[in-house]
Amino acid sequence: MQLQNLLWLAALLATVVAPLEATTLARMSLDDLTHSAGAVARLRCVAHESRWDRGEIWTFTRFAVIESWKGSLPTHITIRLLGGHVGELTSFVPGVPRFEPGDEAVLFLEATRAGDFSVTGWAQGTFRIHRADAGQELVTQQTAAYSAYDLGSHQASASARKAIAPGGIVNLPIEELRRRVIAASESGVRK
Repeated sequence: MQLQNLLWLAALLATVVAPLEATTLARMSLDDLTHSAGAVARLRCVAHESRWDRGEIWTFTRFAVIESWKGSLPTHITIRLLGGHVGELTSFVPGVPRFEPGDEAVLFLEATRAGDFSVTGWAQGTFRIHRADAGQELVTQQTAAYSAYDLGSHQASASARKAIAPGGIVNLPIEELRRRVIAASESGVRK
C-alpha cells in the first residue's frame, strides 16, 4: 500500500513540476512564420550583451545581415530577446534562442516598438546554419529541441501527448529553405 501511495505522490509531483520547467509554443508552419514575420534574413552574430530594460533582463544581439529574403533591412540589426545574465542574476526563458559571435542563422523577424527586432515564434523562427561533411549548407530549425503544440491536432487524453512534441525542419539545404520562404512571401496566402 505504501508503494502505491509513493507512486501516486511521484505522479502528482511530476504533473506539477514539469510545467514549471518548460515552455510550450504553438507550432507554426513555414508559411505561418513567413507571413507573421516582417522580415526574414540570413544573419551572422557579431556581438551580444545582456542588460536591464523596463524591469526585465534582456539580451541584445547584434547581427550582420548577409542576405534578406523578405523585407528591407539595414546592414546590421539588433535583436532583443528576454533573459540573459547581468551581474549575479541569470534569467532563463526556455524556447528563447541565444547566439554567440560567429553563429549564422536564418531568422524570422518582427520589429519592436523600441526600434530593434525580436524573433517570430522564438525557437520556431530560428534556423541554425551548419555545414555537412561535403560542405553543403544545411539548416535545422531550433524547435527540433523544444516542444510545440500542434493546433491542427485537437485530440484529447493520451493522444494529446503526440500533439505536444519536439519537431521542426532538420538538415534542409539552405537554398530549399530560401526557395520556400520566398514562395510563401510572394503568394501572400497562408496554407
